Amino acid sequence: MQNTKLLLTSLTLVGLLALAGCSFPGVYKIDIQQGNVVTQDMIDQLRPGMTRRQVRFIMGNPLIQDTFNTNRWDYLYSLQPGGGKRQQERMSIFFNEGDQLVSLSGDFMPGVSRDQEILGGSSDTTVSPAAQPEQATPQPEEKPAKPGSVEESIQREIDTIEATPVPTPAPLETSPQ
Repeated sequence: MQNTKLLLTSLTLVGLLALAGCSFPGVYKIDIQQGNVVTQDMIDQLRPGMTRRQVRFIMGNPLIQDTFNTNRWDYLYSLQPGGGKRQQERMSIFFNEGDQLVSLSGDFMPGVSRDQEILGGSSDTTVSPAAQPEQATPQPEEKPAKPGSVEESIQREIDTIEATPVPTPAPLETSPQ
């Protein structure tokens, strides 16, 4: 009788400890991501005057398209790290009546990366409304690789590559049988 009571008590205690282990703080919890992933690089590619198709190519389909204001697209992204506080980012893109990009608003701004914003550094990239997207600023000329360096040997290999023509298959016989 005494052994049975002791066995029952110990099994109950072990069961309670096992149930308490289900909510143990060291248990892995998954990250939950929802919405459109928007990066600073995507925002930096946007230029005033772009068409809706060009914006959709860069940003993807908007999460929210307002039926009452068709000239506004909203991109939302939320991330909740396993057991942590939910973080949310929002980006709104506005078009004019001619379906051209006019302005942006939200957590990202053109030319200002989050790292630069946190560190307080200035950004070299600025977005100015250009009449033609082809009018890009000239890129600085690249410096040649140092003689004897790995870069120089890779560049030499690339420069000596010869193009190999791709064989084309013979056309199928088109005469009726």
